[in-house]
Amino acid sequence: MLTAKDQLAAALALIELDGIARRIVLCPPDLPEEHLPAVIKAAECDAIVSDRAATGPGCSEVTCYVTCTPTISPAEPELRGDHQTEWILLTSGTTGLPKLVVHSLASLTAPIKPGTSAQVPAVWSTFYDIRRYGGLQIFLRAVTGGGSLVLSSPGEPTGDFLLRAGARGVTHISGTPSHWRGALMSPMARRISPRYIRLSGEIADQGILDHLRAVYPKADIAHAFASTEAGVAFEVGDERAGFPASLIAPRGGEVELRVEDGTLQIRSGRTASRYLGRPDDCLADANGFVDTGDMIAERDGRYYFIGRRDGVINVGGRKVHPEEVEAVINRHPSVYMSLVKARKNPMTGAIVVADVVPIGRPGTSDARARNEITRDEILQTCRRALAPYKVPAAIRFVTSLAVTASGKLARRQC
Repeated sequence: MLTAKDQLAAALALIELDGIARRIVLCPPDLPEEHLPAVIKAAECDAIVSDRAATGPGCSEVTCYVTCTPTISPAEPELRGDHQTEWILLTSGTTGLPKLVVHSLASLTAPIKPGTSAQVPAVWSTFYDIRRYGGLQIFLRAVTGGGSLVLSSPGEPTGDFLLRAGARGVTHISGTPSHWRGALMSPMARRISPRYIRLSGEIADQGILDHLRAVYPKADIAHAFASTEAGVAFEVGDERAGFPASLIAPRGGEVELRVEDGTLQIRSGRTASRYLGRPDDCLADANGFVDTGDMIAERDGRYYFIGRRDGVINVGGRKVHPEEVEAVINRHPSVYMSLVKARKNPMTGAIVVADVVPIGRPGTSDARARNEITRDEILQTCRRALAPYKVPAAIRFVTSLAVTASGKLARRQC
């Protein structure tokens, strides 16, 4: 089990342990300590590799405790083992014990294709922690592609990270749309000059893609669909939300996509093999397809993500996907980001409301009037694009929105 808080120490430990350890459990730094005993038991851990003292729940359950540091030292020349190491990633659920997802190095690196050698080597970076699937993908791209990697630090302010990434000449950088919205709100956003920007982990709506293009006119901007269980399914580089319907291809391709009951399902060599310690919880169906739980709809030859199957708001028996409404709100030029949620209502059971982070800071003298104008414009935009029951009944302007440790909007906390 790898529980190092420092990302550099974790990265060096991963390089050292692959092929030696039978199984590596990558614990993100925000994993609650009370979950450690259950993870240790499910993964049958017999050693903990950490940069902290051997204290806390579960430490007494292992026979070996190894302290690691970010200090780089020469590797031993001889191999000390010969294992096909299992890489265990934890899902980023907001409640309860996380699921332990079993990957191999082959499944993790399958999406990484050899590229032509660039004249200037890539300097990778990511807002993700490398113990998460999205961050691990960037770590492996840097390691296998011969580039370098600038790591973020737990709890580091966004502006400080951007300043440091710019000083190190980062050329390729990834994060969730929420990560990027937070970055664009920072005065340090223009301190980086990336050649390549990648979004994943959440729906990349047209609003965030357009904002990124405006700030980074020379960058290639792509958004990828990936999950811890399904792996990387595809990447879209045309700077449009959604993906071409042609990706729902006939069987036989490297990655096979299908739509069942409006939900995207994936089968490929990039998917995880199983859940660890949960024999009754199937990761894939009998045909090897992983149900992502992400709802999609086709319009004019293109599929668009409309939200999570388990995140629907029920308004008088009619379904509203918060992400669909957010995508419309985020198109407004005065909006950085938004969070749509339900509010209890005695007549319909629930109504739709939205918290909105506006761009800029209106002057104090007419702030209320400007807010009212912006609120009315947002509602008009929603009325033109959405059914009446999907239009927010109330809009509240806020200075920020909570984001989880995995870089996604904290929906269940609202």
